[in-house]
Amino acid sequence: MQRRQFLGLSAAGAAGLGLGLLGAGPALAAVNPLGAPTTPFAVGVRQYNWMRGSRRITTYVYYPAKGTPGGRPVTNAPVADGVFPVCEYTHGLGGSPQTSDNRIRPLAEAGFIVPAPHFAAAGIGDARNGNLARDVSEVITRTLALNTGNDPLRGHINAAPGVGVSGHSMGGMTTHSLLTIAPDPRITAAVALACVDMGNPSSSVKAKVLFIHGDRDSTCPISSARQAYRELPRPKAFLTFRGGSHSSYYGDSRMRDTFVDWMRWSLYADTVARDRLHSDATSSGTIWEAQL
Repeated sequence: MQRRQFLGLSAAGAAGLGLGLLGAGPALAAVNPLGAPTTPFAVGVRQYNWMRGSRRITTYVYYPAKGTPGGRPVTNAPVADGVFPVCEYTHGLGGSPQTSDNRIRPLAEAGFIVPAPHFAAAGIGDARNGNLARDVSEVITRTLALNTGNDPLRGHINAAPGVGVSGHSMGGMTTHSLLTIAPDPRITAAVALACVDMGNPSSSVKAKVLFIHGDRDSTCPISSARQAYRELPRPKAFLTFRGGSHSSYYGDSRMRDTFVDWMRWSLYADTVARDRLHSDATSSGTIWEAQL
């Protein structure tokens, strides 16, 4: 099948993306043996300096930690008891994991290990040609390897349900690339925020995919994300913020709750979270569409 050309961004649109500163062991059960967590965790973070060939991929891995929930991530905090699925997050152009806190921290608090690479020197071309997606695949490989390595996360990673990926803007494009032009079959869940269509879906990836977009996004047109949504098989969903811009829903509880419950359903087999999705997303300021 011939792949479509990537939707070109105007110079103003590409510049606007800068607004997006915005294995083995006991973790092999189909879901966490303790079930989907019912109370939030404190959050820890560890830094890793990984490479893919000559490409340095500095990655901050956020994780459920021992301690009092609700505070800022604590560097090298002790890992909480239990095994946890992996849900990667990629920031937008000009951003960083630290400026993506209101998307990353809720995932770690909910019981996910969240590797978040810092692509400080990356540009839109790196997303367009699939380099960022291949970097993310390397991050996933390195993160999963921590489960059997000499690392505090040893024995705490559950790879059996597959891996989640997510991201905003350039990170949303990277997320969709992992389902299309640079497919990673390990991915079983994805949340693409403010993305554009990166190509035809790959038959090698079987993932539950959620799109989140503002209908007034002048940087990444919602029409392109809608095309990507139409082409993917179910299960899939689309959360539209009426009047929403490229990043106006940052920190919005509807975005946060829908995002987290999508991953809880996908990676913990949490059907209660699945059944919450409609109420999470529905309001007078949103449009919720789902084919589950």
